[in-house]
Amino acid sequence: MKRTVRHLADGREIIYFDQPGAPDRVAEDTRDLPPVSAASEIRLDPLTGEWVAMAAHRQTRTYKPPADLCPLCPSKPGKPSEIPESDYDVVVFENRFPSFAEDVVGEPSTVDGLGLVPVRPGRGRCEVVCFTSDHDGAFSRLSAKQVRAVVDAWSDRTAALSEVPGVEQVFPFENRGEEIGVTLSHPHGQIYGYPFVTPKTERMLDVARAYQADHGRPVLGDVLAAEQKSGARVVASGEHWTAYVPPAARWPIEVHVVPHRQVPDIPALTDAERDDFADVYLDVLRRCDALYDRPLPYIAAWHQAPVRRDRELGWLHLELFSVLRAKDKLKYLAGSESGMAVWVNDATPEQIAERLRAAG
Repeated sequence: MKRTVRHLADGREIIYFDQPGAPDRVAEDTRDLPPVSAASEIRLDPLTGEWVAMAAHRQTRTYKPPADLCPLCPSKPGKPSEIPESDYDVVVFENRFPSFAEDVVGEPSTVDGLGLVPVRPGRGRCEVVCFTSDHDGAFSRLSAKQVRAVVDAWSDRTAALSEVPGVEQVFPFENRGEEIGVTLSHPHGQIYGYPFVTPKTERMLDVARAYQADHGRPVLGDVLAAEQKSGARVVASGEHWTAYVPPAARWPIEVHVVPHRQVPDIPALTDAERDDFADVYLDVLRRCDALYDRPLPYIAAWHQAPVRRDRELGWLHLELFSVLRAKDKLKYLAGSESGMAVWVNDATPEQIAERLRAAG
């Protein structure tokens, strides 16, 4: 990939990832932008021990603009956007409305100075990843070559954010569809550099650590082997990856895409593994879109090992899930799920897998 680093009018970094032979990226951002002002902080919940981010400045972020004013499309004469160039392959830039930022000021303290609830500056980094310049496109309609370019961009940014002081975990993800809460319809994802290890990852590490101590093997490796042997929940597979509905699926549509080799994060993947991921993941996404004969709203979440600890316990994988339980029906996280974190699924994992296989 050809990698070009530029800066936007307010000083934010923008990185172009292009196929060989692409034109040089020299366009200037002509907008008159005020400096980014992020006032993020994190507070530790004294009842759960989990960090919660506070980012009130995000209330003013862009909300469902018309297509001709999309800030993620290439710039046009008279209509400058977040991407100064007139076209691009894959582009990454710092979020103007970040949940976490590198220059957040403040010192560690406690709420009301009472010593009970720790407060820290929300230092980290948040980036936007545009998968294609085509406003009406979708990840599922990318070519395998284009997906490989996105994987390489994820890898580059994971490595870069892992070097940011204070970042403890790097999380690439995609939110797709209004039902998920997406406010910009252009095909894009985000990358968060968290200043802590997330609660879900902490729980998974605890389970992985205990399983390794008891069995001498990684728990995800044994789960993967069991799914491959059974085949009842496998949706797609390749030489290096298997996609399956997890045996304790929470969501009405849920697929895990897992590499056959234990690696901590995306940068550790080989070229062959990156190419195979593109094929397997596109297969999964196209089945998802065919399921209800409409674009499936989903969240696609990469699980990577923490930056500075427990990396030997991590096993990179992607989890894709949707709130859509029928073509026109949503699964709401009501009392049991939201109040007690006890999930109730309206379909069995085997039924979900069979429907996805039939949708191919």
